[in-house]
Amino acid sequence: MATNKRSPQAGPRWERAVVVGGGYAGLVAARVLADHFDDVLVLERDPVEPDTGVHPHIPQGYHAHAMLAKGSEVLEGLFPGLRAELADLGAPVFDYGERISFLLPTGFAPRDPVGVSIQTFTRDELERRLRQRVSALAPVRLLAATHCETVTGSAPGRLDRVRYRTAGADASVELTADLVVDASGRATSVDRWLTDAKLPVSARTTIKAKITYTSACYERPPQDRREGPDFDVAYQMAFAPGVPRGGVVLAVEHHRWMCSLFGFDQHVPPTDDEGYLDFAQSLDNPRLAEQIKRGTRRGEIHRYTNPGNEWRLHHKNPRWPERLIALGDAVCVFNPVYGQGLTVGALEAELLGRLLRRRGGPSGLDGLSRAYQRGAARLIKVPWTMASSSDLMWAPGNQPLPARFAHWYNECVFALAVADPDVWARFVRVLNMSAPPTLLFHPAVLTKVVRRALTRRAS
Repeated sequence: MATNKRSPQAGPRWERAVVVGGGYAGLVAARVLADHFDDVLVLERDPVEPDTGVHPHIPQGYHAHAMLAKGSEVLEGLFPGLRAELADLGAPVFDYGERISFLLPTGFAPRDPVGVSIQTFTRDELERRLRQRVSALAPVRLLAATHCETVTGSAPGRLDRVRYRTAGADASVELTADLVVDASGRATSVDRWLTDAKLPVSARTTIKAKITYTSACYERPPQDRREGPDFDVAYQMAFAPGVPRGGVVLAVEHHRWMCSLFGFDQHVPPTDDEGYLDFAQSLDNPRLAEQIKRGTRRGEIHRYTNPGNEWRLHHKNPRWPERLIALGDAVCVFNPVYGQGLTVGALEAELLGRLLRRRGGPSGLDGLSRAYQRGAARLIKVPWTMASSSDLMWAPGNQPLPARFAHWYNECVFALAVADPDVWARFVRVLNMSAPPTLLFHPAVLTKVVRRALTRRAS
């Protein structure tokens, strides 16, 4: 198994970092911190082992996940050889345009190459591989079945003292870290830490869009492994207000399909086999139901409901403490239907690495926490705007004008994309965070959108 060795040019080093949370976000953070700290302590509340995949406190882990092209690129930089390692297990690598049966609200997308390469796998296998890699790093100590009781300060304006207890231990342990990373997910206790330190709690922005996932894994029949279908992903997009149901089936490692059916609000996919298939057959992309019928279910059918998007605005907190940063779902929870969370978490870890490389000396971490939260906010802003603009359209009443314009423009892009491979390729690059949204406002696209709007108005 490949390991990650610290580069001689990795940058300055400090004594200790503590990561609260050993899920995906905590693991990618620990990978970066291992280049800069002699001791990286990861506190994970579940009793995980290096070969553990999904664990109980990550309910969304049992469902289909999308690693966007940009996220895959960043992960491969942090964990060289990861893509090949997953491919050896049967996780396919393919061009997004060629091997996806993508049903937009306006019809099926073109099946032409777009130059965006992606790989599909389960969250379970991804976390297992990352945990094995990170556990093998010399500076990292992963303490499983360990509860972080609180984070306090060694001096005013800091939060750098961590108190934790491992299951079965006689007493708690308290230590001071040079840096504390909150990667504890949406259940973070950061509000309590700030309140106890008499610091203001960060404001939040919440966009409600209740979506329920119901997911199952299916073993592919032997003939499909030899002469499988002409796609590795089949997807139906949900789109407000007229398409409240959607779903995805992904070819994943070990000759399986990972299937997630989802619905907004009252459109809840059932958890029994007959109801599950009926829901899939209600979709307009028939390929999902076809693979469910052909496959053999392995494991349980899992359900998870996500209430929407929530962003903790730490970057706007005027008294955000030194030596504490937050990443992953601990700072921003995205509606999982857009597949942005894993990629943003990887980008946040990459940002942390860049900031650490620029700093040195005993006081090199001073100001890091606020600089990081400001940088993370810039990373979050684009995917947040894309997701929240769409989700606002599910709410009854008067939606904000910017959200209504974005929704209308997306509809125009979708209508063009089904017959225009160039528009589709641009959309794919933006969707995968490989290009900024401005790519869809290029004159080559804008002219077509205006022409379509004028034609429809005239008719």
